[in-house]
Amino acid sequence: MKYLQTENLTKKFGSTVAVDGVNVVLEKGKIYGLLGPNGSGKSTFMKMVAGLFHPTSGNMMVQGNKLSILSKGEIAFMPTEAYFYNYMKVRTVGEFHEDFYEDFDTAKYEELIKDMNLDMNMKVSALSSGMAAKLKLAATMARDAKLFMLDEPLNGIDLIARDQIMSAIIKKASEDNIMLLSSHLIDVLENILDEVIFIKEGKIVLSGDAEEIREEKGKSIVDLYKEVFAS
Repeated sequence: MKYLQTENLTKKFGSTVAVDGVNVVLEKGKIYGLLGPNGSGKSTFMKMVAGLFHPTSGNMMVQGNKLSILSKGEIAFMPTEAYFYNYMKVRTVGEFHEDFYEDFDTAKYEELIKDMNLDMNMKVSALSSGMAAKLKLAATMARDAKLFMLDEPLNGIDLIARDQIMSAIIKKASEDNIMLLSSHLIDVLENILDEVIFIKEGKIVLSGDAEEIREEKGKSIVDLYKEVFAS
């Protein structure tokens, strides 16, 4: 079922074009990979969908209607930036999200925190980068959103934390939601992706069903990524 559709979505910062005429359709029940190196436009695209950046031009529709306060409430976005205050405890982060988001499930948050081997009494200031990444994910995935957008969820974390995050993503994915994962770590993500979107210098250069693309090109998504972004 079509949930999100963009038409010629463009974002400029002065003379710099960060996202250039992007056309995508996201359907429920699928895991999408928004793939490209740093600076390719992944974060800017996600921030427009989340309503944090206003497009310079183009259209964005959620279930056939323009992005609104209501539809923004159905979208859970996890940015790359840390956004918790150092004085907070893990428990406080959950309380903050509970106050802010109507669809936040505190019981689910507590379950995710346990699965991530975190402690409710830990202070944000004492967390390692891997722990902070897991905390961000738990806070995002505890929501009952229709579209989950995770911007570089695997950046800067060790293999054990990576496995925990991948497990949480797979467990949360369902027929009723969409997972949009931005990353340049294609080897880790390839096996769970239903659809891939390659974005280069703000433009979509390849997109479609991951398995069909592998069959058509005779290459893995990892090898295609190397081919597309090496040039």
